[in-house]
Amino acid sequence: MKTLITLLFLGLFMVSCHSSKPSNRLTSAVNNKEQDTVRIANDSLEYEILIIEPGFNSWLASTAKPEGFYSQEYLEARNRHYVLEWNQRVLQPLRYNSNLYELQIDYQPHIDYGYEVNYKLYNYFIYFQLTYNQRLGPFTPRI
Repeated sequence: MKTLITLLFLGLFMVSCHSSKPSNRLTSAVNNKEQDTVRIANDSLEYEILIIEPGFNSWLASTAKPEGFYSQEYLEARNRHYVLEWNQRVLQPLRYNSNLYELQIDYQPHIDYGYEVNYKLYNYFIYFQLTYNQRLGPFTPRI
């Protein structure tokens, strides 16, 4: 135990000997993470979606079709299909990369999440498929 504490102390001492200014690389990584986080929440429905994906926020602003391009019904239909396929892949970590498909998505088809949620979720699936060369079903991902 004493050795562990000594090693921990030495580790802290070596860290404290470095300059107090964070490196540009670390600062850049923290800023990128904050910029690449999309949060969608609705307190009345008690849900929250956090999308933390490098490049997604800028892709959404620059490449995705603008809000209003698709109808909410279209987005809901595609999201139901994509979520079903996504969740099946999460449950099969030996067949699909568990680093890509980490968590299940609790998307209930009978709940009206509104346009914004469906729009961003749909565009995340498109971004994901194009970025990681995945295909979530019979639909060709299009922009």
